[in-house]
Amino acid sequence: MSVQRFKKGSKNITMAYEKITSLDVARKAGVSQSAVSRVLTPGASASKKTAEKVISAVNELGYRPNSLARSLITGKSRIIGLVVAYLNNRFYPEALEKLSNRLQKEGYQVLIFIAQNTEDDITNVIEGILEYQVDAIVAASVGMSSDLAARCQAAGVPIVLFNRGQANETLSSVTSDNYKGGWKAAQYLLELGHKKIGYIAGWEGASTQLDRESGFIACLKEKKLTPSHREVGNFLRLEAQDAAKRMFKNASRPTAVFVASDHMAFAVMDVLRSNLGLKIPEDVSVIGFDDVSLASYSAYDLTTIKQPIGQMVDSTVNILLDQVGLPEEKKSRIIKLDPYLIIRSSTSKLKETK
Repeated sequence: MSVQRFKKGSKNITMAYEKITSLDVARKAGVSQSAVSRVLTPGASASKKTAEKVISAVNELGYRPNSLARSLITGKSRIIGLVVAYLNNRFYPEALEKLSNRLQKEGYQVLIFIAQNTEDDITNVIEGILEYQVDAIVAASVGMSSDLAARCQAAGVPIVLFNRGQANETLSSVTSDNYKGGWKAAQYLLELGHKKIGYIAGWEGASTQLDRESGFIACLKEKKLTPSHREVGNFLRLEAQDAAKRMFKNASRPTAVFVASDHMAFAVMDVLRSNLGLKIPEDVSVIGFDDVSLASYSAYDLTTIKQPIGQMVDSTVNILLDQVGLPEEKKSRIIKLDPYLIIRSSTSKLKETK
């Protein structure tokens, strides 16, 4: 106990500050210190009676476990580092909220780091994360060099790529099947009778963008068609708006457009209506990708390819739990989950011209 005395007027005031320890909790609860540790460690076993005694003592004493001390003893911080390139795309806040909630149920805390999609910045961020002694890393929307992945694995820290794949098969990854999603988008627009179909691409360095476009083009090719127009929006709202203005500026515009993300599709729809005076879907059918919550709002009511976020989160957490502590002994897992078409009012059959 540390004691400090302060002089206030003519009175001496003595204030004592006492740091409550797990030993104090054990004495209060009438159990061993190891029993306290078991009760307060997620996943560890303890009897219901012991747990009730410990929790009661914790609440009465106001005890707060020292996570750093526990990590030194167990070798586990129970912290997951989460790296993301941007949060303005609504898909990521929604996915990361689900991921964080699921990890917390498993007894883990999440630290979120923002990294630009450049190799140097990602490297700097990952090196910073490792200093926090994290148990694992989830990289959402960012890639990972082979050298950096090897350094993480050498440090005993497994990595899972979320919504991003890459050629390095030593890394586990969880994505929707973006190729199949692109195919389904084209297939549906073809079924509606559209032949002049444009495409607005995301960032061309992203595996998600490449796979979506590849599936889209492959489906059109089966009908001996190609995209009538192509622009790049880089998964950014302002660039998607500019892309839409270029694509629809003259009479040869497409009758339908597949946009590589809902985030960009909302921007495209705003331009078509407000800037160009076009009606959706009467003049142009629009289909997106992700199915974020805003897509179902009446202002957009966007037809889109839905990513199965719940399944993606479950798969990511299952891989992490399987690999934490033994990353070098676990083979990487590449998981691609089926996306599915959500039909709303932003698409319709092509009007027959006389």
